[in-house]
Amino acid sequence: MPGYRVHLIAGAVTGAAALTAATQTGLLMADRETQAALFCVTLASSIFPDIDTPSKGRPWFYGALAAADAFLIYTRRYFWASLLGFMAMLPCIGGHRGWTHTWWAMLLVPLPLLLAPVHLFGMSWRGAAVWYLAAVLGYASHLVLDEKW
Repeated sequence: MPGYRVHLIAGAVTGAAALTAATQTGLLMADRETQAALFCVTLASSIFPDIDTPSKGRPWFYGALAAADAFLIYTRRYFWASLLGFMAMLPCIGGHRGWTHTWWAMLLVPLPLLLAPVHLFGMSWRGAAVWYLAAVLGYASHLVLDEKW
């Protein structure tokens, strides 16, 4: 089975190809910083399915979730903080290559990248969809390599 490096390489290739296609066709008009951030989302999503193991990415993901949760609590968005806390516990349910390695998880796990910017910060659906698609593409690259899709 591919290790995290192979998954990161696949995520990088997927992210670079998607960004190139989207910018060349005019579907995405974003500055370099936004493109770099989208690329990073694709990379992070390419290793996310292995969060149910003691993987290299696990501390990074949980650190980011803890920081996001602290921000939500600080800004008194308690509903969203509790929802994030609940979602952070979900990878503990099930074994390795369980639900995190399914097509429906590929669509549901990145959903906060679509919903949170719209509901918390007033971003347009179209603007938030770009972030969601970047995450889905990275996640898909992982599932393809693990022959789960």
